[in-house]
Amino acid sequence: ARTGDKGNRVNIGVFAYQPEFYPLLLEQVTEARVLSMFQHRGASRVVRYELPQLQALNLVIDDVLEGGVNGSLNLDGHGKTLAFLLLALPLQIPQALLSE
Repeated sequence: ARTGDKGNRVNIGVFAYQPEFYPLLLEQVTEARVLSMFQHRGASRVVRYELPQLQALNLVIDDVLEGGVNGSLNLDGHGKTLAFLLLALPLQIPQALLSE
């Protein structure tokens, strides 16, 4: 996962470790689940962009940076640690994929 910021908005890129895992990301890393995960930080909206050639998702989360780098006393004004938080989202992995 990798992050970037624009004002009070963060974008987090999530990449499938192997191409076989990309359908699981599409199925389980939904806008609703991501919004639920970040609502405690004030997130108001999530837009998910699918990047199938990269087996990746780009998630844009609004109002999650407590005002952004210039308007917040938050220690993580750029939202770099939010990628780590997103990596804690539980996913259901089929047994057949776990053995690979």
